[in-house]
Amino acid sequence: FSFEVHHKFSDHVRQWWPKKGSVDYYATLVHHDQVLRGRNLLTFLDGNMTLRIDSLGYLHYATVEIGTPGVKFLVALDTGSNLFWVPCMCESCSTGIELGVYSPSLSPTSKSVACNATLCQRQCSGTDECPYKVDYISTGTSSSGVLIEDLLHLSTEDELFNASVVFGCGQVQTGSLVSGAAPNGLFGLGMEKISVPSILARDGLIANSFSMCFSHDGIGRINFGDKGSTDQESTPINMGALYNISITEIQVGAKLEQEHFALFDSGSSFTCLVDPVYTIVVETFNSQVHDPLNSSYTFEYCYSFSGGNSSFIPDISITMKGGGKFPVMAPIIWISTPLKDTYCLAVVKSSDFNIIGQNFMTGHRIVFDREKLVLGWKTFDCYDTE
Repeated sequence: FSFEVHHKFSDHVRQWWPKKGSVDYYATLVHHDQVLRGRNLLTFLDGNMTLRIDSLGYLHYATVEIGTPGVKFLVALDTGSNLFWVPCMCESCSTGIELGVYSPSLSPTSKSVACNATLCQRQCSGTDECPYKVDYISTGTSSSGVLIEDLLHLSTEDELFNASVVFGCGQVQTGSLVSGAAPNGLFGLGMEKISVPSILARDGLIANSFSMCFSHDGIGRINFGDKGSTDQESTPINMGALYNISITEIQVGAKLEQEHFALFDSGSSFTCLVDPVYTIVVETFNSQVHDPLNSSYTFEYCYSFSGGNSSFIPDISITMKGGGKFPVMAPIIWISTPLKDTYCLAVVKSSDFNIIGQNFMTGHRIVFDREKLVLGWKTFDCYDTE
């Protein structure tokens, strides 16, 4: 079987539009433009699709293009940090994988960020290049280099344009950044002034908000300027540089009243909880599962799948400050081998922060409304064009 694919503005498709040149024809075009301008959504040049790559840390990645001529990078999307950086004139960032490397000298639109620039936050002097260093939660994981200003290639549904952004020219990467988590760069989406969403909003290109959607099949979406819908649930974002919210209750089959802070962090593959919340959640989950416990994997609670009526996976839901219910659509991860199928409760014990990771975000469109300081969510099919 085969079929033709046509762009909606192609002559082939426009034959079903009102007659070209007529009042109705131009009214249709104007209406279409008004709808797009009204939403004011931006995506990367290659579109809004994100992709979960299990071999690279089980995180979601997107293709971004920067510089002149444009160079493409496959970057991890991280709401748990602020700086966008890519490998650049590397001294220590080899991964053995053939991926893009940025070179300021090859891009005529590239500019150095001086020490006296507003976005430079490191100790240096005058017009020297502004250095940066970002340390991540994972032990020994960091990126360092200098700040650069260049063009990020973006698009609406039917228009291409460039935005001038500041990002890190990453010369030295260490830890998990080299071993797998972000071998070709990391796109920080936090609330500080240096993050790309902050720069786009500052320049009036988008509403100060964006959304991310992660589907069960590993395909996702990111839309800059998206403020969500009127029927979404929401909770206040606590003041700070990251998306810190308050949890008032966790349900694992039965109600567990707890009140704690948690970070919504797309840069964490799996949800992390501190004690006593971790112990209460995993032990309550375990008490309701009838499949045999299998402790030979990374997660503490894994089970050999026996099938039939004996298999029962308890529902988990989180109640946020304000009363909004957040149903967890994907609390488990499946591990298949030739001999048996195993599933694990994909929750990790943390020593410092509660983190809602990508696995718990699956099945929702998450809206990071930085203007109203609200985090919104709605059960969502990431293929929906709402």
